[in-house]
Amino acid sequence: MSDHGHHHADDTHHDHDGHHDHEHRGGVRSWVSGLFHPHSHDAADSIDSALESSAQGIRAVKISLVALSVTAVLQLLIVMISGSVALLADTIHNVADALTAVPLWIAFVVGRRAATRRYTYGYGRAEDLAGLFIVAMIAGSAALAAFESIRRLLDPAPVQHLGWVALAGFVGFLGNELVALYRIRVGRAIGSAALVADGLHARTDGLTSLAVLAGAGGVAAGFPLADPLVGLVITVVILTVLRTAARDVYRRLMDAVDPELVDQAEETLRAVPGVTAVRTVRMRWIGHALHAEADLEIDGSVSTRNAHALAHEAEHRLTHSLPKLRSAAVHAYPEHHEKVTSP
Repeated sequence: MSDHGHHHADDTHHDHDGHHDHEHRGGVRSWVSGLFHPHSHDAADSIDSALESSAQGIRAVKISLVALSVTAVLQLLIVMISGSVALLADTIHNVADALTAVPLWIAFVVGRRAATRRYTYGYGRAEDLAGLFIVAMIAGSAALAAFESIRRLLDPAPVQHLGWVALAGFVGFLGNELVALYRIRVGRAIGSAALVADGLHARTDGLTSLAVLAGAGGVAAGFPLADPLVGLVITVVILTVLRTAARDVYRRLMDAVDPELVDQAEETLRAVPGVTAVRTVRMRWIGHALHAEADLEIDGSVSTRNAHALAHEAEHRLTHSLPKLRSAAVHAYPEHHEKVTSP
């Protein structure tokens, strides 16, 4: 009964789509913190257009695909002449990481399609499907690296050209770290969790490449089993990445959002003049776009016209205060409709 008299804003406030994508938090961020939690101030941050964001994502996956492919080819050539299983495990992981750019590329292209009467929210979920593929690729690379390492432990073989192996490990680290920095920067700029996660995956790949140096050093010191043992260590690191990636993809598929975003939305809505309470706030990510719905209580003496204007003002403030929020539907319920008379 209480809902029959409510006033609500339009479901989507289109003229806000291009101006609310800014987040400036106080404090000085350290360089190390910036590596793992970078915050971009690129001009792209203020261009909250699905087409522009997807174009940046496509450009990022193209460049990273080329860079990681070159890195993997160089490493593979050294694997062929050295016989290093640790380097082979690292190369396998780097190849898998390079291939994850392909489904992301497809997802960004598909996500640019306009919404239809069947897919009314558009095709942004294609990024979540790409995330599932990325998880599968990480799992496959872990299994293959483990198999090769165990096989070499049971059937040891000499590792040659240790200097080249060490160099390949360093090349792998450098290539992956450059790709990681680029993917994370662009991913955060456009709000793509899949691209950010893939960037962190590349960073972990770079660290595992450094482990190859340890394996080469162990072999040079007279411990030949150091090479396959490092391969197993790399396998464990890959499994750690797998756990994190699977968790993030699961959360996206289940419409999970950072609770801090909900807190920020509620705080913003409570500050709107005329709002007496915030009933509920619901949010979900669709691809790299955030969507929200909110139910508010307002003074019951407010006219229909003013209630409608208030809901629009609440929506306006919400879309300007939350990063990556593309649309918001705000409903305003007159407070007196909620009162119940005791029998």
